[in-house]
Amino acid sequence: MATEKDIVLIYSENTPLTFARIEEISADIKPNWYLVKLLLLQMPPQPVTWILKDSYINGEEFTMDGRKVRLELVECPEVAKPSEIHEKKGKKVRGSKSGKVISMLDRKKV
Repeated sequence: MATEKDIVLIYSENTPLTFARIEEISADIKPNWYLVKLLLLQMPPQPVTWILKDSYINGEEFTMDGRKVRLELVECPEVAKPSEIHEKKGKKVRGSKSGKVISMLDRKKV
């Protein structure tokens, strides 16, 4: 279930439209409906408030102005841990022990 501070991908007519962050979910006057404050992550970012049922927040398709709309929760892909990064095909890769550390402070003195 998508909750506050989650990132969702908004689909319109089964086409990805934009990403949004759920800023706030509060109860609406109607039972089982919610005011969902979204920050559309586009240029410029735009705040909007939609009135949605919990099933719509959870990804069920609904219509808005006659168009099919759906929210999909965006899960962060798993990132490799530094201990899992190994040398591949004899090339040095990030995490290898034989590298020279360059101080950024020393570079500014030049």
